[in-house]
Amino acid sequence: MRLRFLRRLCVAALVLAAGCSPTRLDEAVKVLADIDAGWGPSALKAETAAPRRRPVSYTIEGRARHGDLYAPAEPAGAAMVLVPGVARQGTDDPRLVAFANTLARARFEVLVPDLGGLRDLKVGAQDIHAIADACLYLARLDDGRRPLGVTAISYAAGPAVAALFEPGVEEGVDFALAIGGYHDLEAVLTFFTTGYHREALGPWRHRRPNAYGKWMFVRSNAGRLESRRDRVLLSAMAGRKLDDLSADVSDLAADLGQEGRAVWALLENRDPDRVPALIAALSPGVVEDIRRLDLKRRDLARLGVRFILVHGHDDPIIPVTESIGLAAALAPGRAELFILDSLDHVDPKPTGLADKIRLLRAIYTVLEIRDGVGKP
Repeated sequence: MRLRFLRRLCVAALVLAAGCSPTRLDEAVKVLADIDAGWGPSALKAETAAPRRRPVSYTIEGRARHGDLYAPAEPAGAAMVLVPGVARQGTDDPRLVAFANTLARARFEVLVPDLGGLRDLKVGAQDIHAIADACLYLARLDDGRRPLGVTAISYAAGPAVAALFEPGVEEGVDFALAIGGYHDLEAVLTFFTTGYHREALGPWRHRRPNAYGKWMFVRSNAGRLESRRDRVLLSAMAGRKLDDLSADVSDLAADLGQEGRAVWALLENRDPDRVPALIAALSPGVVEDIRRLDLKRRDLARLGVRFILVHGHDDPIIPVTESIGLAAALAPGRAELFILDSLDHVDPKPTGLADKIRLLRAIYTVLEIRDGVGKP
């Protein structure tokens, strides 16, 4: 009943759009409903055979890589690299597996690369090369016969977009889907430490951020400090906080040395105008990793890839201004931005009907690309 109502609503909202395919629209509704259902029953599951998941190993320029390949029961219309999020279960995270299965049921051959650092709740520039190699592997596997895309959520969108600048990658990738991604890493650090964010050079706005983001930053970068003692202390602080954000870490902070105190100063700061200087005072290894992951430093306007950007207006980890900035940095006509009123950052399932329609439009766009129609 719920799916039938949603289908009627979506047809009424979208069928008048120029060039809208009723068949593809119906499929998009079923894909949206399957995302919403997770591991539960859905019309898409009832109408399609279960995809086949198998481990794969591949070598790119002497680099040994591993991942999981999801093959649809029907011939695939496109291929996709799905970048796993920051989760201890890595490629086995139930939400990731469910999403990969949905994409495969929608006739995408899906490769989920194994990014070891993400299992330890770490994001770093080392992921750029692993994502690039996954794209190159799928492109060579298919020999360019089908559209190829890369999909990433949250912080993973940074290394996924940066991977497009690696040799040979952009030429093989047709589209990128980023959900809750970012553009300016310094602005992201400002938001999750102070709560302040702004669009371009507009006025500062404040919203209480989810502290998970800043402690994931600590976890990811503690190992880049030269001081072994500070590495151990910061790792312990991050571990304690990621298990319980209300946990007290003042006992550990009191023993930090110079490098560790620089990190602590950034975490404790509440003045957005001080953030650039506080970042500059961090250990050189941390500053370099930030630089490599900062998309604002890259010439995004030269990319010939089509971007589909989805972001929730109430995102408490990465503000919506980041996807707005990313869209503005791309060449004209290369980005389609879908802003939802509310979208859970970790488990992106829209709740309101208006948000469902917006996400449906994004899904329809991805299916258009799969079928080789729409904008070049």
